[in-house]
Amino acid sequence: MSGVVTLTDVVKKHGELVALDNVSLAFPRGRFVAVMGPSGSGKSTLLNCAAGLDTPTSGAVTIGGVDVTRLNETKRTELRRKHIGFVFQSYNLLPAVSVEHNITLPLRLAGLRPDPAWLRELVERVGLGGRLRHRPAELSGGQQQRAAIVRALAARPDVVFADEPTGALDLRSASQVLDLLRELVDDLGQTVVMVTHDPAAAARAHDTLVMADGRVVDLLSAPTASDLAQRLTQLTAVPEGAR
Repeated sequence: MSGVVTLTDVVKKHGELVALDNVSLAFPRGRFVAVMGPSGSGKSTLLNCAAGLDTPTSGAVTIGGVDVTRLNETKRTELRRKHIGFVFQSYNLLPAVSVEHNITLPLRLAGLRPDPAWLRELVERVGLGGRLRHRPAELSGGQQQRAAIVRALAARPDVVFADEPTGALDLRSASQVLDLLRELVDDLGQTVVMVTHDPAAAARAHDTLVMADGRVVDLLSAPTASDLAQRLTQLTAVPEGAR
């Protein structure tokens, strides 16, 4: 396997609970991949391990060819700042400072200089050109999430991990954010991995991983929302031991 992020024989246990059960997969460059599954299927654990936020019990996770499971916490933090972008459901913007300050903060923390032309392109692409001096509370939820996406892309990361990025948005704003994520992949070659519970959101991705009981049970290419909803219904209807 090869990819921007690769998991090899990854197991994650919480006491006796197996959250990830021998998962091997690769997230290829320039693809938008959604991750779905019933509650407790291992979606969030997969994201946390793939992003270097959590350490597997066993197995390897490589990002840009670096095995993050062999790094100490300081080195993992440095790698995340330079190579990984994050978009969260709750935006995670600092309320007391401007949108511009929020966008450039990860760069400063990583000791990197902002690229004015790149930031200008991103800001214009997401429609926030006139909002940089505003504070987050002065923006709509959709605008705050777009600011968070610019922040995630500011350092030109290898991959952006998005955890339920539309969960706090109305339908119109959610659709705009999903359109933006897809455009970033199709137009700029960005790699995006999105955890979501929403079949309609997952259907906007190129591919969808379906998880159950800590394992990847399906990889669907260009599925419809109806396909995904039916697959999830099948998983929740089948007893755990029969999967």
